[in-house]
Amino acid sequence: MKFRAKSTNIENIHQFTNVINTIHKILKKCTLRLTPEKMFFILPNQITNGGVSMWCELKQENFFDLYQMDGISEEHNEIYLEIVAENICRALKSAQNAKSLKIKLTKKQVPCLTFEVELPSLLSSSRVVTHDIPVHVIPRRLWGDYQEPEMPDFHVCLCMPPLAKLKNITERLKNLSTYLTISANQKGDMTLKVETELVTAKTSFQGLEIPEFDEDSQAPSKLWPEDEFASARIDIRKFSQFLSGQQINPYKVICNVIHDSAIHFFIVHDNLSLQYLIPVVRC
Repeated sequence: MKFRAKSTNIENIHQFTNVINTIHKILKKCTLRLTPEKMFFILPNQITNGGVSMWCELKQENFFDLYQMDGISEEHNEIYLEIVAENICRALKSAQNAKSLKIKLTKKQVPCLTFEVELPSLLSSSRVVTHDIPVHVIPRRLWGDYQEPEMPDFHVCLCMPPLAKLKNITERLKNLSTYLTISANQKGDMTLKVETELVTAKTSFQGLEIPEFDEDSQAPSKLWPEDEFASARIDIRKFSQFLSGQQINPYKVICNVIHDSAIHFFIVHDNLSLQYLIPVVRC
């Protein structure tokens, strides 16, 4: 197996750093899947994750000038690595003013992703900061656990309000309860509500954008009345983590409500796509 990538574009380095910071805010560990055309950051739907799942997909050409890889075989030309997102965040902290960023798969005492950050210098020679991040290579027999999730059948689909506003509201609601009920209908109405024995607090939004659906895209259930609210009660901390991590400045965030089952978020951005699913918490 071989992998190496290099970027000399400071905007691309910043964008890649923002993606990693976003992922780090959402989760601690994830799987990095490398293919010839794309990079994927994956958190599969597992009980150990509380049922939360994430799928982030990047086209390598949008981030790197050089990108080369050889998978485990010609037939299976992919690499799957278990990584700790926080370790990569630390490595990229020094890349804010970098002239270039190199990433390669190396073999130290254990397999590592090695980050080489070239920094500007007043001298003729450059300064290079190197970070070796230990990784775990996932064997071929387990790859089936890390495939792209199917888009869930949802009842309501609409665009989220500004994430900064939602973050402020959620931080206040988080002091009242550990659970949040998100309700929405196909007319563009959404409410966020926490409810305890002592207090009920609710924030409402109206006139939110409804995405357009073509014949090839999945649309909300036609059996669900347009003005009826679909609701899901979720862990407010998981929702807060999702909001806190949005450093990639998406054009919009689409919210799919699967009534009494889950909330599915889909981030719309030129350079990447990110899906995040939070299951309901039963009473």
